[in-house]
Amino acid sequence: MGVPKFYRWISERYPCLSEVVKEHQIPEFDNLYLDMNGIIHQCSHPNDDDVHFRISDDKIFTDIFHYLEVLFRIIKPRKVFFMAVDGVAPRAKMNQQRGRRFRSAKEAEDKIKKAIEKGETLPTEARFDSNCITPGTEFMARLHEHLKYFVNMKISTDKSWQGVTIYFSGHETPGEGEHKIMEFIRSEKAKPDHDPNTRHCLYGLDADLIMLGLTSHEAHFSLLREEVRFGGKKTQRVCAPEETTFHLLHLSLMREYIDYEFSVLKEKITFKYDIERIIDDWILMGFLVGNDFIPHLPHLHINHDALPLLYGTYITILPELGGYINESGHLNLPRFEKYLVKLSDFDREHFSEVFVDLKWFESKVGNKYLNEAAGVAAEEARNYKEKKKLKGQENSLCWAALDKNESEMVTSKDNLEDETEEDDLFETEFRQYKRTYYMTKMGVDVVSDDFLADQAACYVQAIQWILHYYYHGVQSWSWYYPYHYAPFLSDIRNISTLKIYFELGKPFKPFEQLLAVLPAASKNLLPACYQHLMTSEDSPIIEYYPPDFKTDLNGKQQEWEAVVLIPFIDEKRLLEAMETCNHSLKKEERKRNQHSECLMCWYDRDTEFIYPSPWPEKFPAIERCCTRYKIISLDAWRVDISKNKITRVDQKALYFCGFPTLKHIKHKFFLKKSGVQVFQQSSRGENMMLEILFSLGPEIVNELSSSVLGKSVFVNWPHLEEARVVAVSDGETKFYLEEPPGTQKLYSGRTAPPSKVIHLGDKEQSNWAKEIQGISEHYLRRKGIIINETSAVVYGQLLTGRKYQINQNGEVRLEKQWSKQVVPFVYQTIVKDIRAFDSRFSNIKTLDDLFPLRSIVFMLGTPYYGCTGEVQDSGDVITEGRIRVIFSIPCEPNLDALIQNQHKYSIKYNPGYVLASRLGVSGYLVSRFTGSIFIGRGSRRNPHGDHKANVGLNLKFNKKNEEVPGYTKKVGSEWMYSSAAEQLLAEYLERAPELFSYIAKNSQEDVFYEDDIWPGENENGAEKVQEIITWLKGHPVSTLSRSSCDLQILDAAIVEKIEEEVEKCKQRKNNKKVRVTVKPHLLYRPLEQQHGVIPDRDAEFRLFDRVVNVRENFSVPVGLRGTIIGIKGGNILILDTSSN
Repeated sequence: MGVPKFYRWISERYPCLSEVVKEHQIPEFDNLYLDMNGIIHQCSHPNDDDVHFRISDDKIFTDIFHYLEVLFRIIKPRKVFFMAVDGVAPRAKMNQQRGRRFRSAKEAEDKIKKAIEKGETLPTEARFDSNCITPGTEFMARLHEHLKYFVNMKISTDKSWQGVTIYFSGHETPGEGEHKIMEFIRSEKAKPDHDPNTRHCLYGLDADLIMLGLTSHEAHFSLLREEVRFGGKKTQRVCAPEETTFHLLHLSLMREYIDYEFSVLKEKITFKYDIERIIDDWILMGFLVGNDFIPHLPHLHINHDALPLLYGTYITILPELGGYINESGHLNLPRFEKYLVKLSDFDREHFSEVFVDLKWFESKVGNKYLNEAAGVAAEEARNYKEKKKLKGQENSLCWAALDKNESEMVTSKDNLEDETEEDDLFETEFRQYKRTYYMTKMGVDVVSDDFLADQAACYVQAIQWILHYYYHGVQSWSWYYPYHYAPFLSDIRNISTLKIYFELGKPFKPFEQLLAVLPAASKNLLPACYQHLMTSEDSPIIEYYPPDFKTDLNGKQQEWEAVVLIPFIDEKRLLEAMETCNHSLKKEERKRNQHSECLMCWYDRDTEFIYPSPWPEKFPAIERCCTRYKIISLDAWRVDISKNKITRVDQKALYFCGFPTLKHIKHKFFLKKSGVQVFQQSSRGENMMLEILFSLGPEIVNELSSSVLGKSVFVNWPHLEEARVVAVSDGETKFYLEEPPGTQKLYSGRTAPPSKVIHLGDKEQSNWAKEIQGISEHYLRRKGIIINETSAVVYGQLLTGRKYQINQNGEVRLEKQWSKQVVPFVYQTIVKDIRAFDSRFSNIKTLDDLFPLRSIVFMLGTPYYGCTGEVQDSGDVITEGRIRVIFSIPCEPNLDALIQNQHKYSIKYNPGYVLASRLGVSGYLVSRFTGSIFIGRGSRRNPHGDHKANVGLNLKFNKKNEEVPGYTKKVGSEWMYSSAAEQLLAEYLERAPELFSYIAKNSQEDVFYEDDIWPGENENGAEKVQEIITWLKGHPVSTLSRSSCDLQILDAAIVEKIEEEVEKCKQRKNNKKVRVTVKPHLLYRPLEQQHGVIPDRDAEFRLFDRVVNVRENFSVPVGLRGTIIGIKGGNILILDTSSN
């Protein structure tokens, strides 16, 4: 996490930044870059809280392959696909990696210990140690070979990968994944033929990718990441990437929001207002609230409004600076110092709140100074001022924070005497407050001038190193910040004349990094010859591997944000200790302990060879590998600092579809706490609100209908989507297209489309008003957009994709397809008459192009509906508008009898009162125990802490509208229960009758308490609760998945019967082939341009229907058949794809 909490904060402040990925509306990207480590972590240890979880290497590799396939398929890059795995990191990053790995090892150990204490039986197989995801381990070496195999396999077998250049920068290539990607982007930008309209997509989970993307200053740059949910109970990510909701965060919008944030400066500064330079300074400010390389400044936390403070200070001070602070990655130190001086007011203001509390405390205890140290500090303050008066010299750094106007310090005894005692006390306490921080946090005995000067110099040097790292790449592999804590802002002074130099050095070797970042608990990840260095008392570096260590939240709230207090590695001592062991390395280990170059791969049909499998038992060899390689040297993409230029683009000239902009609609903007709900809860901070400035006279609706009816417009500003307008209404009259059913034509030119006008009745007028209210609330609540009064609503059909259509002359055109559903949009949010760039053109012009020899097609007509065919030579019939095809007619399972008798295999569900009667309990207890029941520690009168255990069966979830198939079912508003649920309740009742009895008598309570339920002196309520929880966790029902109550799903017994019928078909193997000539409109050919379009718009899907996959390069093979076993909302199909 580069900048903790930053992603949420920025998404809520600028509500339109992200949008959910919809397949047919994804922008067209040239380059896709993957920061791979997030994928590796997700596929190898998706749930660290589950100590029972085990996973094999082949499962990890398969899941990673699948995840990569899905990401590639979502984005479909046109030119470059770049996969970057973290290599050896700069030393500055290793401190954070070291702390993170020590903590993860300790957390895993604690969780296992707790599980054993609870009596849980853990699997005998070894747990996956996530610390192995570090360069140089055996796991990473195996993964590297498998990823190379995967790239070769996809290039050789998947057409969509064959027109793309693939770069694979593995763990052997030094550098963090995202920074290796940025190095590539910088080198591409430096080329004279670089296209400034290149469209970039970067996948990754770290919030600091926003910063990285913005440093590129590229106009079309988006970030792809999984949906992040905040608030509520922590839930684990869905493993299947197809079921994952992805979001695109658009840096094109981010740039415009930043422009709005600082737009007030346009009237204040005397030099040129340059948004590119403002963005650079904005990136610098982001680093001041925390990053991976330096600790956060004291009390400056994002969730305590640190960023608005930084922005406000910047707006105040920039007019006085004469220029910008961050000059393309170079700190302008005099300007930076002035900014920090102004920002340091925060230190005093924060302490003043503490000081008020101290004064109150003093009034209670009656002491002038609260402690002896404060008294000493007061004396020192007076001596300090006397020295100041006598010598007239400025103290370099030590007490720089004592006064806002340091240059106007007291110069006479009279002035000294004029200071009030309270001011004197404030300054004394302030100094003591900071001294205590340095003494307790950093362990120094004397907070001297030299110490503070060193703190300031170190911090500024750190900021400069980070800026270089983000803008120019690594400027020093060996530099690192040598403290666990940062200085106070008010102590970072006199820095304008600092000379900052970095020595490039060279990266650690993989084993050197492993020994530098791993705890002793992960020693097995190292070669055996090094392991004793982490555990032996005689090891010269044993103090670097403490078995136990402290953490310090230091003002943060979450444990993962805490400072891990372990010693920093001394590079010289580490390498000396390793030197004595290096000769014992095996040949394979020496190979792992070296750096290697990035691979550039591409498809070449003239190249053909056998690529051996890295694991023959699990993955087949590639018999016809068509991959060419080029090795990219380690410094090939290193760009001279002076050549890292900004490419400027005139975004007004052309709209690139899918890259949103705020430019198209006139509006004003302002910051306000409006509670916009970007995530699961309303935001607490300020939101950048956009208010549309627009008015439309009621008499213009007639003209409006003639200008947009039957035309294509863009809706859903600012995330524009294309739609075909079918109606316009002002609430009294409605103009709509009068077309034959099924017609979805665009009317171009001045030809008036066939239309009709009607006058709305009272009910229609009421519905019109409700539509506007719903749209207005959505825009305000989710997007932070105020649309104001609306006088016209436009009704449109959204673009769903494109499909090849054949006219009467046999000409083929790729035509836009529109949804059947008509959706209302308020007129002021519509954009029309813009030049939109979309390169989805096609070279297919004739029937020969559309149906070439041996291409795969599917039948849309009878009698062979849904059958797969292969196109034959059609030269003699194509002139008649027909195509010759050989269809394979598969053996289909006979499900009719099963459909007729499904009630025999279905689970029977009964109302709660039936179960209650059979069990001899009340209906309330059935309802309560099948849901959630919370038990607290202690008693109601004397509770012990806030911890509450859930001992409910969790078989139904009203708020989430979810049920557990096989146990519960919601029919209307009533819950029904199966015999399995009855048996489970009966077992529970037998185990804990006193719990049932107590809850029956105290039904009005929401939370129950251990000592109230088991009040006897000999009773141990905590033990009883733990026994129940252990039983519940061990029961198979705890692992069952929930499903939406809206889901129509077949019971497991019926699915088994379907599988039996399918298996019978496979045994018969009597597939036959039929040769027919077909009209081309009855054929569907799977082509990339047609993805997202339903082949048969009139098809209706029902349970038990047989279906076939008509997509190439999908999760299942093209032509694979299955049975629908579940439907949710008519949109999501659950297929049993076990037959073909």
